[in-house]
Amino acid sequence: MADESNTGPVAAAEAVAETQAPAGKRKSSSRRQRTAAGQVAESKTTAKPKRYSETERADKLNLIEAEVAQGNSTLKDAIKSAGISEQTYYVWKKSAKPADRKPEESVVAGDDLADLIQLDKENLRLRNLLSDKLRAENAELRKRLGLD
Repeated sequence: MADESNTGPVAAAEAVAETQAPAGKRKSSSRRQRTAAGQVAESKTTAKPKRYSETERADKLNLIEAEVAQGNSTLKDAIKSAGISEQTYYVWKKSAKPADRKPEESVVAGDDLADLIQLDKENLRLRNLLSDKLRAENAELRKRLGLD
């Protein structure tokens, strides 16, 4: 109990530390709010990127390819005149290629299936030929050995 009634310099320092700690937390939280408000203001100033449909993308890609094929401009200039970035052009071009290849792959798959069926028929024919040959050979050996 003697310690509780002690109002010396140690107790006074602890009381000061307790009162300063919550004030420090308030300041840091208000800084966070200011930072968050600043970030919100920055995000409102950025423009929303334009989204193109698949047909618009294909039209722009065809326009760029036509300009380059005619020799009117370089690829870089044609991309700029279309109003897109080089990175966007290459991303669109890459995504357009798998769509173009799908019909070819299905035709190839059909050819592969026909080849597989033909190989299966040939395999069956060769198996029958081999089994007939082995039967004839076995019959001949039995005659020679007198087992038949």
